[in-house]
Amino acid sequence: METCHRLRRLSLHVAGTLLGASLVSLPCIAQQSPGGASTWAAVDQALGRTGAAQPGNVMKYGFPRSDLHVTIDGVQVKPALALGSWVAFKPIGGGHAMMMGDLVLTENEVAPVMRALQEGGVEQTALHNHVLGESPRVMYMHVSGHGNAVKLAQAVRSALAQSGTPLQAAASAAAATAIDLDTALIARALGVSGKVNGGVYQVAVPRREPIREGGSEVPSSMGVATSINFQPTGGGKAAITGDFVMTANEVNPVIRALQQNGITTTALHSHMLTESPRLFFMHFWANDDAAALARGLRAALDRMAVETSGR
Repeated sequence: METCHRLRRLSLHVAGTLLGASLVSLPCIAQQSPGGASTWAAVDQALGRTGAAQPGNVMKYGFPRSDLHVTIDGVQVKPALALGSWVAFKPIGGGHAMMMGDLVLTENEVAPVMRALQEGGVEQTALHNHVLGESPRVMYMHVSGHGNAVKLAQAVRSALAQSGTPLQAAASAAAATAIDLDTALIARALGVSGKVNGGVYQVAVPRREPIREGGSEVPSSMGVATSINFQPTGGGKAAITGDFVMTANEVNPVIRALQQNGITTTALHSHMLTESPRLFFMHFWANDDAAALARGLRAALDRMAVETSGR
């Protein structure tokens, strides 16, 4: 009988110890949950900069190619207009994250960066131009990854080290909101407000329907919103570029609307591999009266299923 009592006391002690251990471990599990503060801090460290939280539980990291001096039609292109590399992460469960991005590279950087990404488990989903007639020539490499966010970030950092991309984050400067453009007029014409970033007025126009890739919804901030950028060039004029994000039936109506308003289509292609619905990305360029260009861009937006005011 005494032996039975001793065994029972031992069982209760072991059970209590295990329960205590599990309770102690719970905060640790919470701290390591994907998308938690500790995860993003580790990704920050891996990429060498602080991410910017975006809607849809997305963390986005920018790598402006401030080392490049690119001109198009005599316009000195600011990094925020068309030279901004980026990667964005979204937790998708099971300790995994979905990553997408767009890396701005010179021609001689493409092969070593691609090799490093492949070695690190990051895939390429597109490689192409976005603009025409730029000097020096610039290529855009779209990337995708699924897995541990920190490991994906380390792979991106190693790959970018094969390029001239500045890996040290620029010192924070006081936010400058003044720009030599009537941004209120542009916003009214487009039906969507934007923000000033790096001397460029940037507007993002989300699609109405959800976009999915690999079973997960892709938030607009991960590259599936139409992007429109205005860089002032003096006298009320602006250089504009960006990309329209369209379904197949929208492509040619948008081309015609742009042509009718003096805006050149510079590229048409895909950025992803398995998205649903299938999307096409159309890049454009013009340098003219900013208000007139905004009206032309709105004419193109009106041929798409996007979220703008007055529709």
